[in-house]
Amino acid sequence: MSRPEFERARSPQAKKAREAAILDAAARLARAHGVRDVTLTDIATEVGMHKSAMLRYFETREEIFLRLSAAAWVEWSGAVRAELAALRPEPAADADAAVEIPVDSTARGVAVLLADSLVARPLFCDLLAHTPLNLERNVSFEAVRSFKLSTIAEVTAIGAALGAVLALDGDRATSVVATATAMAGALWQMAAPGTRLRAFYETEPDLAHAVVDVAPRLADILTALLTGYGATASGADGG
Repeated sequence: MSRPEFERARSPQAKKAREAAILDAAARLARAHGVRDVTLTDIATEVGMHKSAMLRYFETREEIFLRLSAAAWVEWSGAVRAELAALRPEPAADADAAVEIPVDSTARGVAVLLADSLVARPLFCDLLAHTPLNLERNVSFEAVRSFKLSTIAEVTAIGAALGAVLALDGDRATSVVATATAMAGALWQMAAPGTRLRAFYETEPDLAHAVVDVAPRLADILTALLTGYGATASGADGG
């Protein structure tokens, strides 16, 4: 059954609705097939438009996925900051009383929180790998600028939330966010979830090392980073 052809949007509201429909179609296809395998023609067919008509709304396939990546950053940032805020200890009623730090606000607890929050968002992990390799390379400089400014704001916000839990300075906190997202993207591609390549790895005993379980691997990397930062900070304080 063919999809109905959309008429050209005639108002700003209609244009926004059309853009949202295109983004939703691209996200559905990417979740089903992976960002790498989704073409502009696939998206146009999914949304019921001719490819040339869709170019009135987005200049390239890469711009569509860059917009999805920006939205995913905003959504993940809000969610992870809410989880980090829940780890912060309540201020003691007596200013002189000791405050018990929750177990999950240790380096390991925060590392697991970050890793699990990323792995729970498969499309975001997929987009994280493709963004620097492809999605920023075939769009206008204005599109890149908008994306970068939005992402920098979210990284800064998450860094501030991390710093409030683990007493990290701004540079180290943002480095943790950058490491978490970069490694999530890389490990997700290595894990090749839901693909024939993954099935091949799992049936070949000699390739057992290639079967990547992203969440625990990422949590281990982040635990080591956070623990190291904590140790150097303690050493500086002691010196």
